[in-house]
Amino acid sequence: MPTVLVPLAQGCEELEAVTIVDILRRAGVDVVTAGLDKTPVKASRGVTIIPDMTLDEALKQNYDMVALPGGLPGADNLNNDTRIHDLLKKMAAGGKFTAAICAAPVVLAKAGLLKGKKATSYPGFLDKMALPGVTFANQAVVKDGKVITSRGPGTAMDFALELVESLCGAETRKKVESGLVRT
Repeated sequence: MPTVLVPLAQGCEELEAVTIVDILRRAGVDVVTAGLDKTPVKASRGVTIIPDMTLDEALKQNYDMVALPGGLPGADNLNNDTRIHDLLKKMAAGGKFTAAICAAPVVLAKAGLLKGKKATSYPGFLDKMALPGVTFANQAVVKDGKVITSRGPGTAMDFALELVESLCGAETRKKVESGLVRT
């Protein structure tokens, strides 16, 4: 069973965080949510999320993917945490998936993981940064190798389904998506 770490920072976008966790768990993926500290996470719209454990506890395990929800100031809080940057670099060096949505692709960029990649983000983030070696795309979800990025809350379900497909295959994605009654 694949394992995914979803770090939750104060001010994260709750729609993105919960959608990622929910859809991955529907696919049978072992998802661990981790707060940057021991306090419950107050998301950007005021929803309180209680992580499974702290990031320090979560870092004692290995994962197949790290998926970063966006939102502000959540993405900034992730970006300001050296443990997150170290983890992302370790995941990339190990050939594991790194994924981010909304404002959080900036964290991947700052960790050096987008150089030579095609990526997307919430409007006004990656596209305004003029990052050398990064090709910005206006697509809802962009997968380039082991890096997956997405635009924002409205694309969270598509993003999470791409994470499922990347980890579990197209058939599992179809099964999960069918149960969601999206059409």
